Amino acid sequence: LDHARIVLVAGARQVGKTTLVTEVTRPGSPHPMRYLTLDDRATREAAGDDPAGFVTGLDGPAVIDEIQHVPALLLELKRAVDTDAVPGRFLITGSADVLAHRKVIDALPGRIDRIELWPLARTEIEAGERNVIDELLAGRAPQVARAPLGPDAYARAISEGGYPEARRRPAGRLRSRWFRDYLAGTLGKDLLELADLRRADETDRLLRLIAGQSANLLSYRKISQQLELDDKTVKEHTLLLEQLFLIRRLPGWRPGLGAREAARPKAYICDPGLLAHLLGADETRIRTDDQVKGKACETLVLAELLKHASWAEQTVRLFHYQREREDIDFIIENGAGEIAAVEVKAATSIDRRDRRWLERLRDARSERFKAGIVIHSGAQTTPLGDRLWAVPFSGLWT
Repeated sequence: LDHARIVLVAGARQVGKTTLVTEVTRPGSPHPMRYLTLDDRATREAAGDDPAGFVTGLDGPAVIDEIQHVPALLLELKRAVDTDAVPGRFLITGSADVLAHRKVIDALPGRIDRIELWPLARTEIEAGERNVIDELLAGRAPQVARAPLGPDAYARAISEGGYPEARRRPAGRLRSRWFRDYLAGTLGKDLLELADLRRADETDRLLRLIAGQSANLLSYRKISQQLELDDKTVKEHTLLLEQLFLIRRLPGWRPGLGAREAARPKAYICDPGLLAHLLGADETRIRTDDQVKGKACETLVLAELLKHASWAEQTVRLFHYQREREDIDFIIENGAGEIAAVEVKAATSIDRRDRRWLERLRDARSERFKAGIVIHSGAQTTPLGDRLWAVPFSGLWT
């Protein structure tokens, strides 16, 4: 707000966007602002009927909550900040990624800073201060001792997820009911506004299918055959689910920049608690069912890396790496081309096979390879060789 004319806080429903922006802009804060929410019907209708008049009538800096309800306001905000370029004019939130629309992207470059707000990170839940992204790119691994062993290391973190309201509910029917209603509202209301898509049942089936294949390479053609839909329709619906912050496509990494564009992405559910709900898996099943355990652990780690990346000191991008026989779950790359690599194993112990691709990547990338870790359910951080470590799951948040 000290530097940007417009700041957008974008994230899924019920992750705390309104709570955050009202705290930041309360009376007496460095940036006090008038607050308006487009969830209010009268406010939404006034903004939709006359976007230009609505923006003109704002007296001073303003918060506009849930702007995806009236995306036409974005172009009026552009006109307003072009007239008066003082920073901190508007703080807006969106539960759908309104900036994904080409018309909006073309209109707002240089005028808006975008901040992604995810469900709570385990670091926040556990009152920690660690940023594992910064540690790895500095060539360090989280040092942990006496961590919980086996499924105790991850099962609860997966089943709870990071949505504040879902976490407050007891495990079982009450939490499952929250996720059910959350998806019904998001796929019913937000999807309709985002794309005027009236076949929400198709998108619901797609979301559940992606959940069952979470952490796998994404094939629109294969999914289209399973759902008996056109592959172009599947791709469009997948992009919509990503704009609603329900899934995340992770691009493939290659040493050469151009080669990355040809690599197939992987698809993940953004929150491990939501994944568990979509799979119909409670904490007991997460502990015992290998078909659930692997994808759930990988989803948990990606969710944490996404959150850490959003407040890391360096700007980074996340990738997966799969090439011929080589397979590494996550690659973290900064603007200097330096990388860190993360492999995820649910087991309590690891062997040479679990680190062989990390070793090969380290040797191939030389000085640009800063650190590689195998996250597992063991008790402590263990060196595995030059710039390689085995790290317990709690190394992401302790």
